[in-house]
Amino acid sequence: MRAEHPKLEAGLAALGIDVRSGTSLSELTSLGIGGTTDLLRITKHDSIPELIGLLEHHDIPYKFLGGGSNLLVGDGELPWVILQLAKPDPEIVLEGNFAHVDAAADLGRTVTFCAKHDLGGMEGLIGVPGTVGGALRMNAGAYGMQIGSYVRKVKLYRAAERKIEILSGEQISFEYRHTSFGPDDMMLAVTLELPSKPFKEILQGIRICNEKRRSSQPLGQKSAGCIFKNPLGASAGRMIDELGLKGLSVGDAKVSDRHANFYVNAGQASAKDMLTLISDVRGRVENAFGVKLENEVVVWNA
Repeated sequence: MRAEHPKLEAGLAALGIDVRSGTSLSELTSLGIGGTTDLLRITKHDSIPELIGLLEHHDIPYKFLGGGSNLLVGDGELPWVILQLAKPDPEIVLEGNFAHVDAAADLGRTVTFCAKHDLGGMEGLIGVPGTVGGALRMNAGAYGMQIGSYVRKVKLYRAAERKIEILSGEQISFEYRHTSFGPDDMMLAVTLELPSKPFKEILQGIRICNEKRRSSQPLGQKSAGCIFKNPLGASAGRMIDELGLKGLSVGDAKVSDRHANFYVNAGQASAKDMLTLISDVRGRVENAFGVKLENEVVVWNA
C-alpha cells in the first residue's frame, strides 16, 4: 500500500508525519519476516486522530506497529500502511516512585534506566525485546511478574471513540498475556509505580534472569519469542518437546533446538513457511494431547 495521493501527501506533511516509502517489514520485526509498504512515523501524539481521519478519507487501511518483536507479517506487497511512534526525548521521566514512559521506549532500556534510579520490580522483563507499548498490550511478563501489576495510568488512542484517552490502571483488565485494550487501540504512554530497591539488588535479579534466558532461549537468532500461549496448568514448550519436534522445519522456518516454543528464521524464511510450521505443530499437539494451542505471536496476513 502506498500513501501517494497528492492531497494525502500534503496532509501528512502538515501533520509532521515522516513518510518512509517502500519499507520492508522484515527490517522492523525480530523474526526478519514481512512484506513491503509505506511507513508513517508519528512525531506528535495529538496528531493521531487527524491522521486516522485523513487516511480513512483516502481509503487507506493502516496498522499500528510497536517494536515488531511479537509479530509475524505476511509476504509481498502489504495491503495497508504502517503507523509507528517516533521516540521522543526524553523517553522516561521519573517522579518519586512513578515512571512516566513513552510507549515507543525500548523495554529493556526502560528497566535498566529505572534500576539505576533504585526502582525495581520489572527485572524479569530485562531480556524481553520490543517496546513498552507492546509490553502493555500483551501484558508481558516473565519469572513470576507482569507489567500490568505496576500500571497506574495509560495514555492511548481509542480507535472505537476516535480520540486520545487516559485510563487508570483500575479501568484496564490485565490477565495472562491478555488485556482489555481494543485490537486497534494504540498505546501512547504509561505511568508505572515501581517499588524502591537498591540498584545492587535489582542488578542481581537482572543477572539471574539473563542467565536463565541464555541457558534456555535462542538468543542471537531471529525469533518472535514464544509462539504459543501456555494452556492452563500446562506448558506449550514442554508438550512440543515431548513430541520430539525441536529442529522441525519448513523451509528456513525452524522450531528452535534450544526452546521448543521458540521458532526461528534460520535464513530467508517466508511468512508462508512460518505459518505452515505453526499449523503443523499445533495439529500434532492437538492430536497427541487433545489441547489446541492458542497463538501468542500476533499474525498479520497480507
